[in-house]
Amino acid sequence: MDLEHGKKPPAIAAAELSSLKDKLVGLRPVLLRAAAVLATAVAAVVMGLNRQSYTAVVAIVGTRPLTQTFTAKFSDTPAFVYFVIANGVASLYNLVVLLIRRCLMQGRAHNLVVHRMDMVIMVLLATGAATAASMAELGKNGNLHTRWNPICNKFGSFCNRGGVSLVSSFVGVALMLALNLLSAAATSPRAVVAGQ
Repeated sequence: MDLEHGKKPPAIAAAELSSLKDKLVGLRPVLLRAAAVLATAVAAVVMGLNRQSYTAVVAIVGTRPLTQTFTAKFSDTPAFVYFVIANGVASLYNLVVLLIRRCLMQGRAHNLVVHRMDMVIMVLLATGAATAASMAELGKNGNLHTRWNPICNKFGSFCNRGGVSLVSSFVGVALMLALNLLSAAATSPRAVVAGQ
């Protein structure tokens, strides 16, 4: 009777719902990894292209001012160089995993390798973001004890772009953490036994 009115029997509807749920659960890591590629690539590119010049009057000779141009760029600080490298490596790694994911889904050993590499990349990203954040804080507030002056009052655009890059990188760290949690749940012995 249900088939005549265009309704599906409850057993078929439940099976289709379960199938849809399995597809969405399988799609979640792909979406997280694609978002991680985007976040880390944005962080690396924005910081890698970050550069600003500032011209200041350093002396006045007679009536003629002498000026000096100062340039801030990411490569002046090893922490920012490490940050760009870490985000570039993470972006490239996630892109490669996305491109060859069909080959990696063949066995549990492959999934364990990807899970371990995800952990390494997450640690690399977290340390890169933390070192860059510490240098950004120093640039913004300076250090009164060592008499290091803040530079963000002179290089505002440089600091703002660095902040955008840092936020993007920390989003990448959070996405990699989520990927690690999903991967750990999928490779746990309980999940393997339940899946058999």
